[in-house]
Amino acid sequence: MIIRISAVLLFCITFSNGVFANTSGDVPDADQQKKMSLEEQWGVKVESLRISAAGNLLDFRYRIIDPEKASYLVDRSNKPYLIDQASGRVLSVPTTAKVGPLRQTVRYGLPQKDKIYFILFGNPHVIKPGDKVTVVIGEFKAENIIVE
Repeated sequence: MIIRISAVLLFCITFSNGVFANTSGDVPDADQQKKMSLEEQWGVKVESLRISAAGNLLDFRYRIIDPEKASYLVDRSNKPYLIDQASGRVLSVPTTAKVGPLRQTVRYGLPQKDKIYFILFGNPHVIKPGDKVTVVIGEFKAENIIVE
C-alpha cells in the first residue's frame, strides 16, 4: 500500500514538473520555428497574405524587424514572385505604365523599423482563401503561408 501511494506521488510530481508532458507551451511548432527563422535570418515578420481587388490581387504584408537584414527584401533588383504549392503555378507582381511594380521598395538608405511593407501579386483567380503558398524574393523564401 505504501509503495503504491509513493509510486502515485512520484508520478504526480514528475508529471507536474513536465517530464512526461510539456504543458508550458514553450516549444514552438514547425510553422512558428519557420517564422522565427525568418525574423532571425531576414529581419522581417510575415503579417498577412490576403485576397484583394475582387480576387484579382494577393496582398502580402510584412513588418520590418531589423532594417539592415530586411534591406534585401525592399531592394528593387530582387524580383518577388509567389508559388501556389498545390499546382506549382508562379504568380508575379504586376507592373503598370504609370505606377510601376505594385510593391514597396526603398531608393536610398534602409527600410523603417516596425513599418509594414506590401507586395501585390497578380492573381487570375488561381489562389483561393485557405490555399498554401510560398513567397520568394531573390534568396528570401517564406513557405507555407495560408491565404486569408
